[in-house]
Amino acid sequence: MLNVIYWNADPTLFTLGPVSVRWYGLMFAVGFTVGYMIVSKMFRHEGAPEKWLGSLLAYVVVATLIGSRLGHVFFYEWDYYSQHPGEILMIWHGGLASHGGTIAIIIALFMWSWIVSKKPASWVFDKIVIPVALVGGLIRLGNLFNSEIYGGPTGLPWGFVFLRNGDMVPAHPTQIYEALCYFLLFGLLMWMYWKKNAEERPWLITGVFFIGIFLPRFLIEYVKNVQVESEYSMIAQYGMNMGQVLSIPFILLGVFLVIWAMTHPKVKFKFPNKFADEK
Repeated sequence: MLNVIYWNADPTLFTLGPVSVRWYGLMFAVGFTVGYMIVSKMFRHEGAPEKWLGSLLAYVVVATLIGSRLGHVFFYEWDYYSQHPGEILMIWHGGLASHGGTIAIIIALFMWSWIVSKKPASWVFDKIVIPVALVGGLIRLGNLFNSEIYGGPTGLPWGFVFLRNGDMVPAHPTQIYEALCYFLLFGLLMWMYWKKNAEERPWLITGVFFIGIFLPRFLIEYVKNVQVESEYSMIAQYGMNMGQVLSIPFILLGVFLVIWAMTHPKVKFKFPNKFADEK
């Protein structure tokens, strides 16, 4: 049995001259690279045009960065950034919110479906959410290396002492809790797609994704430290923090999509050009 884990990892993986490569950035890059490979395989499996992949990646990456940043700015620290608008663009100082990134990705995928694929949005959603679950888990591991977004004190044998922050009390490693949930969700969604042909029920995979991401997030927030001081008043008034309040609509949306998918006929999309024939 473990007693306590003393954690003092360096957020920087290595430095080359003026450039520092951080674990957090590496996790982002690995997630998007593997995600691209997974979606590429799905396109090939269904015969979708290869030329769509580049534009889809661009839409998702830009939406993730902009949405996550603006989500943090508006949901968590608007009082500060409204007085310091020039710092909104300083993404390298930290401050990203997954709920903001999710909203932006939803908007981006609807736009991509309308402008590029001309297919129902469900077709691309039921693919993109699968690697997004993987990316979410990797990002939480990046948070672990940054010694950030962890929980309150715990007497459990796997408590982490985050020495880099000057803490000496074991705390819940909520980054690991979330990462494990997201990796398990990723495995479930891959199984649904490749073994159960769940993509033939539009919105089913997406609905399971929303439930599998935001229900664990809602529950884990109970042992996680607040991100900003203003959340204490929210907890006192509503019994929930900002992360929980923002998770509820996505959980309800996920339940609705699962019910909708299971009560509507299966659909099999057809494409005029096979992936392998694209030049």
